[in-house]
Order: sequence, then structure tokens, then C-alpha cells
Amino acid sequence: MFSDTMEDYLKAIYVLQTERGPPVSTSAIAEYLEKTPPTVTSMVSSLADHDLIDHEKYKGVELTEEGETVALEVIRHHRLLETYLTEHLDYDWHEVHEEADALEHHISEEFERRVAEALDNPSVDPHGDPIPGVDLDPIEGDDTDRLTEFEPGDHVVVSRVSDRDEDELTYLENAGITPGTELELVDIAPFGMVTVVTPDGDEQSLPESVARSIRVEPVDEAVA
Repeated sequence: MFSDTMEDYLKAIYVLQTERGPPVSTSAIAEYLEKTPPTVTSMVSSLADHDLIDHEKYKGVELTEEGETVALEVIRHHRLLETYLTEHLDYDWHEVHEEADALEHHISEEFERRVAEALDNPSVDPHGDPIPGVDLDPIEGDDTDRLTEFEPGDHVVVSRVSDRDEDELTYLENAGITPGTELELVDIAPFGMVTVVTPDGDEQSLPESVARSIRVEPVDEAVA
């Protein structure tokens, strides 16, 4: 049994490994978790002592097989809880991240099983993030790209968005941009605004930081 904090670090390392590839730098972990470098260094040492990560000084860390399994279990709990809160307790999608963060460490495997069954074993959460299966196999590779990597004239479908910023999620929901939404990219301004057209014909200008949090795929690939 590992502490909540250890599980939070393992989850963060898994997400960063998925996005950037291993090894993950301690500075990246500190930025992601909003912790000081000395705090991260101390926890990295503890995780290595428990054989949950491999740590090479000055290069970064990588999850061991056991560390990855623990991370996947916490991520499965988190994303199932987010889905349950939205579908059965009428939470908005911008409200569920912190609730799931608080609960993910403390549910039993029986509770997890019943939640998954009540939801008909979903494959993705409300933000489009894949939910690890009950066997906790690694999540398959991500074929999506950031919205900012496309060009004006491209037609894309939103696959998922980051769940870590409530204000961004509220902004996107009000703009009509959620997983499954088809967008046309119409302009990328020199100062960073990204303009898209939603299915109802409205133009939405997104700050680059928000556009980068949106993962999409081309329409033809989404249909295929």
C-alpha cells in the first residue's frame, strides 16, 4: 500500500511519459505537480527505494513495471470517477477533476467494479481521455495531435481536452468545443490566437495555451 502522495507522483510521471516519452525530468514533474524541486527530489528518491521508478541522476526517471501498474490503477479510478460524477450525479465536466483527485486513492476494487458496471465499462472519460482496462495493461499509443499543429483550412475532430484547468473547461464548453466536435481551423494569428469554426458556424478565437490543450485528429481519420 502506497501513500496518496506517492500515487500522485506515479500518475504524474505516467502522464508525462505518455506525452513526452521517458525519461521524465524532475523539473517537468515539479512543474506538473506545482511542487518545489527539493520536494520532488526527495519523493523521487523514495519512489526509487520502493522500486517504483528507475532514476538516473541528471537524466530523469522512468516507471518500473510495478510503478506503471500502480499509476494505471489510480488513473483508472480517477477517470471512472469523473465519468460517474458527470453521468449519475449531474456534475459539470469542469467540476469533476478535483473531486476525482480526492476520491481516487480511497475506493475499493469492489467499488471500482460496480462503478464500471454502472457505466457499462466506458472506454473514455468526459474529457475524452482513455480509461485503462481492468487488467491495467498500458494504454495504447495516442494518434492525436495538438490543435496548434494543424494549418488553416484543416478540418479536425476533437478527441480529448485537458481536465486540469476548470476555467479552460468552462471556456471550451461555452464555446461548444467538446470531444467529438468537428472544427475547421481558419486562422492562426502571429500573437498566438487560434480561430476555429464550430459546427453551428460560430467562430471561436482560442488563446494558444487553450488550443494546445485540445487533442484532435483529421476528420477523415476520425471517420475511418
